Amino acid sequence: MRATDVDAVMDVELRAYPFPWTRGIFDDCLRAGYPAWLLHVDGRLAGYGVLSIAAGEAHVLNVCIDPSLQGGGLGRRLFRALIDIARQRGAERVFLEVRPSNPHAIALYHDEGFNEIGRRPRYYPAHTGREDAIVMARELFAGD
Repeated sequence: MRATDVDAVMDVELRAYPFPWTRGIFDDCLRAGYPAWLLHVDGRLAGYGVLSIAAGEAHVLNVCIDPSLQGGGLGRRLFRALIDIARQRGAERVFLEVRPSNPHAIALYHDEGFNEIGRRPRYYPAHTGREDAIVMARELFAGD
């Protein structure tokens, strides 16, 4: 992802989430040098993902597939690519947060070897105030 991609990313982000990231968050991630990748299908932006990696740990910050393309395995493909990038850049474990109200994402993360390690109370904005986050993690191994 480059700064010139953020308009297209924001179009997907705004359609995908009731509480989307702002343009400034994407800009800050790019300025910080976080790995940020796009997934294109037939020349069209299908999704994107953003990681932070430091001190042997990676944190999946955002994974999003265009709502019109969800349910076809693209999210899993993108997520696996992010995990591979984390491993290639020396991460030994990967963390993420997910809304308890997102069972499809939780199932994907479990399928990909992540386990719940805790909760962050009132982490996400929600229509009824705030929603907790489930914190999940996975160890990465060299032969994995």
